[in-house]
Amino acid sequence: MSSMPESGFDHAGACPVHPDSAVVPLSGPRFHTDPHRLYNEMRREHGPVVAVELPGGIPAWLVIGYRELHQVTSDPNLFPRNVALWKQWPNIPPDWPLLPMVGQPMPSIYFTAGAEHRRHVQMVEPALEAVDPFELRRACEDLADGLIDAFCGRGEAELVSEFAVPLPVLALARVMGFSDESAPELAWTMKTLADGGAEAQAAYARFTELSHGQVHVERDRVAREGLGYTLIAAMLANPEPFTDEEYGYDVQAILAAGHLTTADWLVNSLNLMLTDERFAAAFGGGRRSVGQAMNEALWEDGPTQILAGRWASRDTRLADKVIRGGDMLLLGLGAANLDPHVRAHLAEDAEPAHTGNSAHFAFSHGEYRCPFPAQQIAEIIARTGIEVLLDRLPDLDLAIPALNLVRRPSPFLRGMTSLPVHFTPVRAVGGTYE
Repeated sequence: MSSMPESGFDHAGACPVHPDSAVVPLSGPRFHTDPHRLYNEMRREHGPVVAVELPGGIPAWLVIGYRELHQVTSDPNLFPRNVALWKQWPNIPPDWPLLPMVGQPMPSIYFTAGAEHRRHVQMVEPALEAVDPFELRRACEDLADGLIDAFCGRGEAELVSEFAVPLPVLALARVMGFSDESAPELAWTMKTLADGGAEAQAAYARFTELSHGQVHVERDRVAREGLGYTLIAAMLANPEPFTDEEYGYDVQAILAAGHLTTADWLVNSLNLMLTDERFAAAFGGGRRSVGQAMNEALWEDGPTQILAGRWASRDTRLADKVIRGGDMLLLGLGAANLDPHVRAHLAEDAEPAHTGNSAHFAFSHGEYRCPFPAQQIAEIIARTGIEVLLDRLPDLDLAIPALNLVRRPSPFLRGMTSLPVHFTPVRAVGGTYE
């Protein structure tokens, strides 16, 4: 063991436990074109824990087994979300494109551990719980109608850019106190940093500026007008003292976790409904099918495929792999949901396996699981959007063959670049064609 390299596998790309096994590059089109088959191949060739390589030759472990992922997310002492433990920091250039996705040590709910993490949770969760679900649904109905009005007279639309992306960010902007005018730029920053391309760092810097700036805007408004009902105002009302920097990073965490994932959940659910005849009833007013499609999408086509991450606090073993202290573990949420072991167990009770079952990892698990009120907010936004869309455009259909749909170029998030549809033109809510 003393001869093992510090990174957890050697520079030739071999896992020290299985010297003949190759490291899998965490890039390439198959992560977004055919992940189901890719994860099955990984599981067959490498087991439930896979040695992977991130861009720039950075090593990590990808956990794709359901039981192993449950183990990692259930043990915050052995596998804390403490990015400061990462032994690869000396090898990470400041312009590394995945840095915004992996994160750096910062005082937020998502990048702190232990007592400090719980301190942020005790401020953020009550603020999320203060969001009125009925008011949020009414706001989402109005926003969805407004977006649909812009294209309903054309008889065709591109639902990603014209509907699914703007709806969540507009809804979250209103909940948090941002102006409607700021929503498009917020959406651009989050998409660009999540895709991990050349502009990711600049997008992250602007995202930080917008989020922290809104804390100052809301603090000034509260001083003039009183607390009000925005989510940021509820955060500011918490009796525990926080700095504006901490509030700003928590605003970033809420927006980043809530926007693209909700947009992709909406799109992936719609795609399932448009391509699977089992959900045809939803287009005739069968709203129960909407919930079924949304739950199935979380199992089969969840918006977050890979989540960074956890860092081993000491040397340990996970499945058949030796993990060194300071190694990064990437959470293969999408792959774990496809694990044959759990699917076989679920299939004993229901067909299909995921019907009525929410034991998926789409919201992660454990101490850093997406808080329940945040899940509720995402579901209200996505479900309301789908229902309003189907009410307004009941003969909605794909405008291109399903095989021609293109996925987001990211191994981390599983969304679509476009979802073109056609339908019978209808009048806008205001009574005129747009």
